[in-house]
Amino acid sequence: MPSETRLNKLGLVPSFMIYISAALIMYLLTKYMIPYLSQTTGQETILFWFIVGGIGIFSPLIILGILILKYEGFKINKESISSRLRFRKLTKSDLLPTLTGFIAIAILSALIMKLLVLNVGQFDPSPKFMTFEPLSRGRYWLLLIWLPYWILNILGEEFFWRGVMLPRQELAFGKFTWLIHGFGWGLFHIAFGWKLLITLIPLVLIEPYVVQKTKNSWTGVILHGGINGPGFIAICFGLI
Repeated sequence: MPSETRLNKLGLVPSFMIYISAALIMYLLTKYMIPYLSQTTGQETILFWFIVGGIGIFSPLIILGILILKYEGFKINKESISSRLRFRKLTKSDLLPTLTGFIAIAILSALIMKLLVLNVGQFDPSPKFMTFEPLSRGRYWLLLIWLPYWILNILGEEFFWRGVMLPRQELAFGKFTWLIHGFGWGLFHIAFGWKLLITLIPLVLIEPYVVQKTKNSWTGVILHGGINGPGFIAICFGLI
């Protein structure tokens, strides 16, 4: 048994065992289960991405994170959430790097998208299981399914990747942690396809950098949720 509340290093091999395992689960679920459910029921694939993603991908990340914390000797309470997971009250010094990161992600992502369009022509970067038409009468109920999925997506990933894993990786990789962490987080999204992966590069690198710099996991929630949520809503209503 580990010493109580002792934080151990998370090196390269165990880190990438986790990234690759999570990526494989996402690939299998999106490649086989979501299309099967869509074909069987006649419902849109995006509906089953919300359901399968929430239950089969992001909920297990939360469960795994809790198990790791218990193995480390931590209890799930206010103190460990603040000190171990680093979900601390935001300070003024957290806001500038967060705002700067958000602007950088938005500009660089748009620039990458523009460069891709110039090189390969107009395209939809979303994988097939995420592709859907803007919402119309009779389909707005999808937003009710999306909301709990979105909460599980953002909090699940930020809880596990930034809260559980990042502090332990910092003990192993020091100032370069954000780069290794970002590469692994990008690998987790490999099921999304190369076009979307390329556009995600600014997010998967800048967000871990900001979280590592601020030592506050809420900055990751703000960046991840601030890009993900409004972007989806804009697609829903045909704004982009």
